[in-house]
Amino acid sequence: MNFITEAVAKAVKSLYQIDLNPADVNLQETRKEFEGQVTLVTFPFTKASRKSPEQTGQEIGAFLQNQVDEIAAFNVIKGFLNISLSDTYWLGKFYNEVLADDFGFIKPNGQKVMVEYSSPNTNKPLHLGHVRNNLLGYSVAKILEAAGFEVVKTNLVNDRGIHICKSMLAWQKFGNGETPESSGMKGDHLVGKYYVLFDKEYKKQIEELVASGQSEEEAKKNAPLMKGAQEMLQKWEAGDAEVIGLWKTMNSWVYAGFAETYKRLGVEFDKYYYESNTYLLGKDIVEEGLEKGVFFQKEDGSVWVDLTADGLDQKLVRRSDGTSVYMTQDLGTAQLKYDDFHMNESIYVVGNEQDYHFKVLFLILEKLGKSWAKGLYHLSYGMVDLPSGKMKSREGTVVDADDLIDEMEQTAKEQTEALGKTEGLSEVDKAELYHTIGMGALKYFLLKVDPKKRLLFDPNESVDFQGHTGPFIQYTHARIRSVLSRVASSDNTGSTVSKLFPEERDLILLLNQFPDIIEQAAKGHNPAAIANYAYEVAKAFNKFYHERSILQAEDEQTKQFRLQLSAASVNVIKKGMGLLGIEVPERM
Repeated sequence: MNFITEAVAKAVKSLYQIDLNPADVNLQETRKEFEGQVTLVTFPFTKASRKSPEQTGQEIGAFLQNQVDEIAAFNVIKGFLNISLSDTYWLGKFYNEVLADDFGFIKPNGQKVMVEYSSPNTNKPLHLGHVRNNLLGYSVAKILEAAGFEVVKTNLVNDRGIHICKSMLAWQKFGNGETPESSGMKGDHLVGKYYVLFDKEYKKQIEELVASGQSEEEAKKNAPLMKGAQEMLQKWEAGDAEVIGLWKTMNSWVYAGFAETYKRLGVEFDKYYYESNTYLLGKDIVEEGLEKGVFFQKEDGSVWVDLTADGLDQKLVRRSDGTSVYMTQDLGTAQLKYDDFHMNESIYVVGNEQDYHFKVLFLILEKLGKSWAKGLYHLSYGMVDLPSGKMKSREGTVVDADDLIDEMEQTAKEQTEALGKTEGLSEVDKAELYHTIGMGALKYFLLKVDPKKRLLFDPNESVDFQGHTGPFIQYTHARIRSVLSRVASSDNTGSTVSKLFPEERDLILLLNQFPDIIEQAAKGHNPAAIANYAYEVAKAFNKFYHERSILQAEDEQTKQFRLQLSAASVNVIKKGMGLLGIEVPERM
């Protein structure tokens, strides 16, 4: 685009004697139904040319074709000049840029970004919603790294509060000393079992109290289990040794379970924050807000912020009894994270049900004069639905992540075996392959859709080897590897050709876009841009593969060029899928 912009500026200067600002040159990718690769909008130049947009396009096109060697042809459709670059130009780009080992990845830019994702509660296992959250957060972090940012991946764990006490109390009352070792259950599932049990027993107690004459509201407050959980929370906050001991033990079970699930999902973190360490942090910020006049105090002693002038509402930041609310804690944690890392941007990967919360949080921090508040960003994403009856669930309400991963591996196994693609593989290799394909299918299906959109996840559809899926791209990677493995490695970079077939040119054009796609995905915090690009590359390679023989090419020079084109394609596919956290097998 820069090259064409300079050429157009020269043409306009020569033809119409005006100096162009590069910003005035409106270029687009040429639409597929027209010849060319770059399209110039000619309407802005008609004032200088005093001719129609079509005539202006013809004049500029003729000048470019005659004066610029790299421009091979042009055509004008209404006010749009479609420009075709020469094969020499594309081959130069291919050999000098696309074939480079570091192609695609952008040099460090000195900017630091924090991506916070996962944010689980320690009273239950990770579920399907967490899966989308983790995959999005991890992929955005990888994309930002590739775009030149220094990235810090963080996880804020919700490890305190009444919900944690519910699991603890239920285990105390009904657990008989059960542990992950004695039960053979993963620790997070075991603790989740007692959270569900608390709810079941609590409902029973409510029914009994209602039957004895209490209103439902009274029964909810007076149920012994709820009173016991609240008492346990007070003891926790007071530092009671027995309660703290149980809390540490049960949390350690959960963390061991989470670690296993994170490993299977292929995600990781650089830094963990725990709400048990951060929940008191916002208290100083409340005092600061009162001093600055950003917050105000009501007669009952509660502290509020009035955001009605900004189209929002009044928000409580400290209760009348002096205790914090969730917003207070988030204000303090935001300050702590900035103090720890001084990042230029901080991304919160949180579902769209929290959109309003983050609007309020960011606005309060701006009003408090935090210079870094402009760099806060909420990566809001939609829910994931499943076709009913597709997945079993331990709790009867949500699909847990481990069940989902098991199901994906099983689906991958069935589809792969049905295609007869496992000959010569050991049982260990097969298990690894099913995990790679299953996770590739899951990740790709969840990441190819814009994060903001709600999506319906169908496990069987996601493992289709022919569709718009992860396994199709993985299979293309394995196919290219198979072709490359059949020839001795050659560093014959001098083996150029002078003329490109359309399929070769289309593939080079597409590969050439990789750095721009990374930049675009980083700017939009959107892995879908990478996912859909990887699919287009796989499709373009398959078309080239079917139309042009690689190993039986007409001469050695053409064969070497096509091998290099294949190697560049496999490199971009592997890097692109890696940015989604997806592994690509060497063979399938």
